[in-house]
Amino acid sequence: MTPKVRLHLDQPLAPGQPLALDRDQSNYLFAVMRLEVGDAILAFNRRDGEWIARVSAASKRGGELVAEVQTRPVQMPPDLWLMFAPIKKARTDFIVEKATELGAARIMPVLTEYTNAERIRQDRLQAHAVEATEQCGGTFVPVVEDLQALSKVLAAWPAGRQLLWCDEAMVGRSRPLAGLPRGPWAVLIGPEGGFSAAEQGRLRALPFVHALSLGPRILRADTAAVAALTLWQAQLGDWG
Repeated sequence: MTPKVRLHLDQPLAPGQPLALDRDQSNYLFAVMRLEVGDAILAFNRRDGEWIARVSAASKRGGELVAEVQTRPVQMPPDLWLMFAPIKKARTDFIVEKATELGAARIMPVLTEYTNAERIRQDRLQAHAVEATEQCGGTFVPVVEDLQALSKVLAAWPAGRQLLWCDEAMVGRSRPLAGLPRGPWAVLIGPEGGFSAAEQGRLRALPFVHALSLGPRILRADTAAVAALTLWQAQLGDWG
């Protein structure tokens, strides 16, 4: 029977490899999930894939697993970044969770002129990405970057990466995604107040930017992130 519990471990996974558990991991496995010595879980990291690991020592304050056999190699997501302006805490958490489930390889909160939240807890958002990967069956945890200014990100934009900008002004005028090139991409979602006129002008002038309409109704930022990632994955990603 395939174990139902999955746990991300930032440790090497190989046959017979002992895996020390920290206090939070031990509390989850032994106090919450009620596992005992001899029980098996699925352990994974972003290098060695997913493995069956068996409990060899159990305590609420610490414990150990032993890796046995690989069940799946690392499944790499498409080379897709999600850039978004942080919003209220719960909705920002939602964006990170859904971006992870939808296959973003990198999640980048950006500071725009109208961004409401000027701080984030990068470590907390990274933990949400780990939890989302554990829940959705993925083997690759996306990196959640710390908050950066959008202007700084655009100034250092890597050659060869395209940017899909969700632009409310493009209703009825979007180019079909199916006609766009495959390869490295990023999706950009604006803040609740939209982009400033200066930001819009800069984005429209950049040769790697492709403006996209998400329909005639204005979407909340968290809804827009899910919609844009879904459209990209269906046409240019790994859903085919």
